Amino acid sequence: MMEALISELELRKDEFSNEKVATIYFGGGTPSVLSSEEIKLLIDTVHQNYKVIQDPEITLEANPDDLSEQKIIELSNSPVNRLSIGIQSFFEKDLKLMNRAHNAEEAKKCLSVAIRYFDNISVDLIYGIPNTTNDEWRENIETALSFGVPHISSYALTVEPKTALQSFIEKGIIDDVNDELAQEQFLILVDELDKAEFVHYELSNFGKEHFFSKNNSAYWQGKKYLGIGPSAHSFNGKERSWNIANNAIYIKKIKEKELPCEIEELSVTDRYNEYVMTGLRTVWGVDFKRIDQEFGNQYLQYLKMQAEKFILQDLLYIENDTLKTTRKGKFLTDGIASDLFKLNLS
Repeated sequence: MMEALISELELRKDEFSNEKVATIYFGGGTPSVLSSEEIKLLIDTVHQNYKVIQDPEITLEANPDDLSEQKIIELSNSPVNRLSIGIQSFFEKDLKLMNRAHNAEEAKKCLSVAIRYFDNISVDLIYGIPNTTNDEWRENIETALSFGVPHISSYALTVEPKTALQSFIEKGIIDDVNDELAQEQFLILVDELDKAEFVHYELSNFGKEHFFSKNNSAYWQGKKYLGIGPSAHSFNGKERSWNIANNAIYIKKIKEKELPCEIEELSVTDRYNEYVMTGLRTVWGVDFKRIDQEFGNQYLQYLKMQAEKFILQDLLYIENDTLKTTRKGKFLTDGIASDLFKLNLS
């Protein structure tokens, strides 16, 4: 697999010949299974084949059970300069419900070690978990803040098909996910992190000044990115592509110097819809001038017309020719965005 990843990086360097790499992200699956030497080898391959800015953001995703003290120290001596840790909750009952491999004690121990070696740490928290009270949710937030982490990503619990969680809900063992509870806990999160001087810069992301995720911000702002490895997605501004998910076929194709990916060309309407969806989720909003320049005046007029009812409902507002969500509208962002989409392809 390592050989295939290196080969894919080399095979695709021309796709990024006019770009500068600002972030490198080890995500998906469990990249923490890689040794520090393997991580360094992949980063060196990027430097050898691509133009890389001075001091790029290099993030590694991991779960607490993957991050022993020795592993954290090893990573701190590698080029990795940011950790994204999947805590999810500091309550044992929540972790068992979500079938997480780590326990609450491991989550706290992992963070207490990580903050000694890394300045730039993000933790993931889940809200809307059945039978989790608002007071318990506040305690989760306070516990995360007590470690001094500068970034928190937080998502509503979703029930995936064919999981233990779905089975428990269907059998009535636990309550189903409650949208009203999720919305309450989302607003608690917004208020508590605002008090702690975090900026709510994207629907699910909160960061101290200078600690926004540069990698994820690039997605939301429509910048190009290159995804390496099985199932990885890429975007060049006009086309989206994704690699095959099967490891064995991926390795075989790469050995044959063939890129195992499918490509979808995005229409003007596709790109407009994506910009509306991602822009509305962020603190930067949807820029009317950009809509006019990139997609044309008919798209701008359509957007303004569709947005009117949400402005009247105090869910959207316009500031400096930019469409943004109000505090009341934030939790409903994805639904609002879908109503602003243009469906008649052109």
